[in-house]
Amino acid sequence: MSLTKVRPIVVGIGELLWDVFPGGKTQGGAPVNFARHCNQLGASGYPVSCVGADENGAELMEGLASLQMDSAYVSKDYHHDTGSVQVTLDENGTPSYDIREGVAWDVLGISEKLEALAPTVDAVCFGSLAQRHSVSRATILAFLGKMSPQALKLFDVNLRQDYFSQSILQESLEQATVFKLSDEELPVLADLFALEGSVEAQLLVLEERFELDCIAYTRGANGSLLLSRAELSDHPGCPTEMVDSVGAGDAFAATLCLGLIAGWPLSKLNENANQVAAYVCSQRGATPDLPIYLVNRISSQSEASHL
Repeated sequence: MSLTKVRPIVVGIGELLWDVFPGGKTQGGAPVNFARHCNQLGASGYPVSCVGADENGAELMEGLASLQMDSAYVSKDYHHDTGSVQVTLDENGTPSYDIREGVAWDVLGISEKLEALAPTVDAVCFGSLAQRHSVSRATILAFLGKMSPQALKLFDVNLRQDYFSQSILQESLEQATVFKLSDEELPVLADLFALEGSVEAQLLVLEERFELDCIAYTRGANGSLLLSRAELSDHPGCPTEMVDSVGAGDAFAATLCLGLIAGWPLSKLNENANQVAAYVCSQRGATPDLPIYLVNRISSQSEASHL
């Protein structure tokens, strides 16, 4: 499949919200960031979420339109406010989050429209945060259950505060074909699932236990480790002028997803994903416009891999 000729259908399902920084607010939510980056890299990326019937929700919908993102699968709830997150950055640009509870994306419901979309998608990205409420969790699991058996299901765990449990992680890993986690998240998984030994040994246990096709282990400025049943790629990371790392993981996930769809070898995938993530770190906000040279580079490599 060439991303420049056939646009895969990719979904980011979960939270859509405002990231509120000391200097103002920006559109956020990992699944929507993921869909936005997939769009930029040549896919048809759809956000699946829910906003409130309020000014913040209307502004988010306008923001999606300005990014040329299709909001057909973003529903509106009249009983809950649009979500928001207070974001604090440390001296290294690393974010911490205070996430508002009881908001619209917590009650994202299943619909006939979503049930019709699920079998058509080539890939989905989902996390643990959007499963903190029983309603949104049931919707995510129902969507996954209606997808094609050949579709890629990327679980980008995104542990936030205490909005996760062993049962949520267990069931999500059982549903996933690809797992992405960070060096800060692996110790949590190791404790919950009794993983021992080196990082690589722990990842191998997860891969075998949950029959995963690929695991992506990110290390911030120190790059990433990609592991599949046949390959292993260790990338040291790309130098960049750090502004903030918000959205970098979502950009990495988008490149990972599209590279797997295109059939890249892990070494090429790892290089491209680190390049995209490093650029996002050099810009303010989660979804900056990616430079043409980077988009063209990834698209051309995707096309070449299928000649």
